[in-house]
Amino acid sequence: MNEAPALIADIGGTHIRFALIRPGADPADAVTLRCGDYSGPAEAARGYLATVRPDETVTRAAFAVASPILGDEITLTNSAWRFSIAGLRDELGLERLDVVNDFTAVALSVPRLAATDLIKLGGDAPMADRPIGVLGPGTGLGVSALVPVAGGGWQPLTTEGGHVTMAATDDDEAAVLDWLRRRHGHVSAERVVSGQGLVNLYEALNGVSGRKGIYNSPDMITRRAFEDGCPLCRRAVDMFFAMTGAMAGNLALTLGALGGIYVAGGILPRMVDAFVASAFRERFEDKGRFRSYLAPIPTWLVIHPHPAFAGLAGLATGKE
Repeated sequence: MNEAPALIADIGGTHIRFALIRPGADPADAVTLRCGDYSGPAEAARGYLATVRPDETVTRAAFAVASPILGDEITLTNSAWRFSIAGLRDELGLERLDVVNDFTAVALSVPRLAATDLIKLGGDAPMADRPIGVLGPGTGLGVSALVPVAGGGWQPLTTEGGHVTMAATDDDEAAVLDWLRRRHGHVSAERVVSGQGLVNLYEALNGVSGRKGIYNSPDMITRRAFEDGCPLCRRAVDMFFAMTGAMAGNLALTLGALGGIYVAGGILPRMVDAFVASAFRERFEDKGRFRSYLAPIPTWLVIHPHPAFAGLAGLATGKE
């Protein structure tokens, strides 16, 4: 008789994605539900399980949440959902429930990714048993890391590194960040390296030029940049790529990430060719006297369709 599967879920601001996982197997029965259709994760999970495995008992689960985890009470950053970890465990009748930050789950996926899940973006081979950095723009800017532990394995770091202050590296960026600072006050990295961040860059480039932008979504801006040749849309996308590189270089220096930097998130895999050809890697290395330190550090773009599931699979099955 097969071992009962564990439940994994990635909870974002708009959607919750579920799957079931057994040791040694890939996630199965993946389903995406709208958070707005349910009062909370317990109701969503019960609805999912009733649909895919109504006659099977699940006793173990691992959830990723797009929010800081500071205790038992979870408040989603971009959702009205709030829940208690212990309460959710009891509501679902689970023996164990692990809840981690969404980018901690992405970091945990790194040792489980195959070569086909990655596109190399420069650098040499990673150094063994050295820290690994992970970041990625999506709804926000996720930042995490893996630190090697004695005896083998990795300890993930849960951070809010997407909210560090963004610095300019040239006059154009300085003008854009100054425009955004007048509007928002503090300009974090997430303010410019995220889906809304791309919109902010486009609006700022228009504002600096004395114009008013006409596009208000990242999908529209990227489409106009590549399909219709809108110069300001293309400048916004190019600045977005370059700033992602600057943040990745900062993360590598901060961590001493000689094990490499992995760039994930939902935005960049949709623009692979443009990102590979962009200033990302040049800006990653452009750290003055420490260019020679950064030049060998490998960087990859993660193109796995859902890396958080790969990370949660290890937690849920005890194989992390």
